[in-house]
Amino acid sequence: MGDDNKYRISIAVKVNYLAEQSDESDNRFVFAYTITITNSGTVAAKLVSRHWIITDARYDVQEVRGQGVVGEQPTLQPEQSFEYTSGAVLATQVGTMSGSYQMVAEDGTEFDAPIPQFVLSVPRVLH
Repeated sequence: MGDDNKYRISIAVKVNYLAEQSDESDNRFVFAYTITITNSGTVAAKLVSRHWIITDARYDVQEVRGQGVVGEQPTLQPEQSFEYTSGAVLATQVGTMSGSYQMVAEDGTEFDAPIPQFVLSVPRVLH
């Protein structure tokens, strides 16, 4: 049990709908999301890859795998954070994203940092 706190990553997400890049008549809904990744463990860890599962309201699923995030593979010291913004395009007004980051601790341990599911949704504006 003692090692539970060594490998721990906290993830916070903020989502914005980009109306000016979206085309509702063409079923193109563009979202930006800003993710803050914090190493809340006790060992430095490097983010090596990502795996996203993006599901729209029709249950169409896109899986995205890739190296790093925004072209970087940041190494986070304990208590250090890394923030980046990326985007997603949905064919529906609402969808969800979840996934994981694949991490390697400086002691060589590989572990996954789960990304809790979050919702992408077009805000309903009342006129």
